[in-house]
Amino acid sequence: MNQKQLERMSDGQGFIAALDQSGGSSPKALERYGITSDAWKTDEEMYDLMHEMRTRMMKSPSFDSRILGAILFENTMDRQVDGKDTADFLWEEKGVIPFLKVDKGLEPEKDGVQLMKPIPNLAQTLEKAKGKHIFGTKMRSVIHAANPKGIEEIVRQQFEIGKQIADAGLVPILEPEVDITIADKAEAEDLLLKDIQKELEKLPADTKIMLKLSIPTKPGLYTELMKDPHVVRIVALSGGYSRKEANELLKKNPGLIASFSRALSEGLNANQTEEAFDKMMDDSIQSIYEASIA
Repeated sequence: MNQKQLERMSDGQGFIAALDQSGGSSPKALERYGITSDAWKTDEEMYDLMHEMRTRMMKSPSFDSRILGAILFENTMDRQVDGKDTADFLWEEKGVIPFLKVDKGLEPEKDGVQLMKPIPNLAQTLEKAKGKHIFGTKMRSVIHAANPKGIEEIVRQQFEIGKQIADAGLVPILEPEVDITIADKAEAEDLLLKDIQKELEKLPADTKIMLKLSIPTKPGLYTELMKDPHVVRIVALSGGYSRKEANELLKKNPGLIASFSRALSEGLNANQTEEAFDKMMDDSIQSIYEASIA
């Protein structure tokens, strides 16, 4: 584990850019960026276009020290920016800590939750990530109801795999997302908090993790969780909120920082001039930064 990166992630001011759209979410991300599906014929051509979009974002002068980290899709980690591996470009040129999305999608809903699908060859992926100078990982599952059995299972799975990742020398971001549209969101978050606390108590003293959670219905719900010595940082997903909505909600939760994807790229377009693109990036980054340090 890179100690300088750990200190920056623990104590730095800023937020995490989620640039980890995978094969399933890339078409929608490209469409929002102004590139329709008739622009590619194969998955490889689609990934080329996604990498061009991400590269444009990462190389923008606005992509700067206000951003603590960036979460990458494996295809992005395996590519280069300006002749450097993407993770090396981020850290060496931008001071941005690289993370890797490692989950392989979601199982069908059961007991009000969607667990992660099995992650084959995880050990090999983690070894490759370390070789590419990745600091940590991210994996997502989703809670659709305040179902105690389902939530307990989702937290157990996240921590079980998270421990494997931590043992391999990387810092896992555990992401048990609560669907922001459900009627019993507050109840689900209460159950989630209790189960996370139980699992944290079982961790070895030197194990470090991060959490990526939906912005809670009750402001400050995760404040005590931030003080746990195992928790490097708690970050928030935008979860479908617009950037403005997400920022306003984030400001009500001091210590919680953003890890936005769609809310970060909102308003960017392939046809923008570099000046317009950088201005939109700067406005977006500044607003999310301010919400994250409020």
